[in-house]
Amino acid sequence: MIDKSLIGTEMGGTQMVVERGKIMEFARATLDEDPVYFEPGAPATPTFTMAIGHWPAPQGSQGQALAKLGLNLLRVLHAGQEFEYLGEVRDGDVLTTRSKISNIWEKEGKRGGTMTFVESETTFTNQRGEDVLVSRMTLVETAKAAS
Repeated sequence: MIDKSLIGTEMGGTQMVVERGKIMEFARATLDEDPVYFEPGAPATPTFTMAIGHWPAPQGSQGQALAKLGLNLLRVLHAGQEFEYLGEVRDGDVLTTRSKISNIWEKEGKRGGTMTFVESETTFTNQRGEDVLVSRMTLVETAKAAS
């Protein structure tokens, strides 16, 4: 059982530079050949910000904060992802993130045992101080390890 008083806990953040080459690579990787993604000043493809998982994590990053929850990583699954676009992300933007635990709840599993759900929310702010994206992720810790 995870301590629900952790709801609202800040999980740190990082910075991400949006680069044209990476936008093109992401478009190709997702099989999106729209020519707009291959031009200077291109908008980022939808879900492009998920690439931030490959940026080096600073001290106090989200991963360290999630580890403090005491989840057994052998039983954790990615259960959902949602994006709320508040503005446009473009080539040349410098995005700063801030993340927090937004909810923790439990549900009885169909095969027995309690599943623990942890929801986090990451806000992306551009170099002009504008919030451009809120990304919400749900993790679930199953009652027992998958076999």
